[in-house]
Amino acid sequence: MERKDLLGLKDLSREEIEFILHTAVPMKDIIKRDIKKVPTLRGKAMVTVFYENSTRTRTSFEIAGKYLSADTVNLAVSTSSVQKGESLKDTIKTMEVMGFDLVVIRHSMSGTPHYVARNTSMAVINAGDGTNEHPTQALLDLFTIKQYKGTLEGLKVAIVGDILHSRVARSNIYGLSKFGCEIRVVGPSTLIPPGLDRLGVKSYYSMDQALKGVDVINVLRIQRERQQSGLFPSLDEYANLYMLRPEHLTRAKDDVLVLHPGPMNRGIEISSEIADFGPAVINEQVTNGVAVRMALLFLMMGGSRDEITN
Repeated sequence: MERKDLLGLKDLSREEIEFILHTAVPMKDIIKRDIKKVPTLRGKAMVTVFYENSTRTRTSFEIAGKYLSADTVNLAVSTSSVQKGESLKDTIKTMEVMGFDLVVIRHSMSGTPHYVARNTSMAVINAGDGTNEHPTQALLDLFTIKQYKGTLEGLKVAIVGDILHSRVARSNIYGLSKFGCEIRVVGPSTLIPPGLDRLGVKSYYSMDQALKGVDVINVLRIQRERQQSGLFPSLDEYANLYMLRPEHLTRAKDDVLVLHPGPMNRGIEISSEIADFGPAVINEQVTNGVAVRMALLFLMMGGSRDEITN
């Protein structure tokens, strides 16, 4: 990978995305072994710095590093010098002079990873910045779609829910559009941002219309904190109109694939029938997330291509 940093999918080429996904295939094989550790990144060090809460993404990055034998450290922001008033720039510089090769950062302010990347020699991976992008989630979504569909080319994909605040939606739109997919979004009008048509995205307010003939349904997490701001009347009203139910699947293709970035709000975004017994592959997404993040760490911390192909 030629880039020092992974900040978003907006600026990645189709070829770069394909290369990352291709590299993740042998990484997934490592996860399935009895002995999951390989010496590929021995002597390398990475740090995760999460200014927002995270379980899946942070743990996924940490175990991905450990499987590749990199030294991994999590900076607990709530108990760090950040709480004593240390600036972000000084925090990152401290990590750099400690000898870390790569930093994984999540921040509530859009653009923060880009600022960090300009101010450090460490490689930087964006683990989610504000409402901008969440590139590794989109990459694992693409990896999962390709695993089940065999291709990413020209699929019809519906993204359901809070598009306005979703960095997952943005990264998926940027990624899927590079493969000629027909991208649809559906949700309350207050949660669909204007201007999506300029990205070739079709907006819907009816689940039945949006899901007609789709190959993939990507259900977003409703951020409960947004519910307080009056963007939709109530969670019950949202569930009544936009929760994915078994009857909705009759509108989609017979082999429709259902994704969710987690954690799920059951009974609000997705019914338990679909999550547990339907075409949802949510647990597989978690496994694929580790494989994709292993691929990125491998590519960005100097692993040799020969090490994973032999």
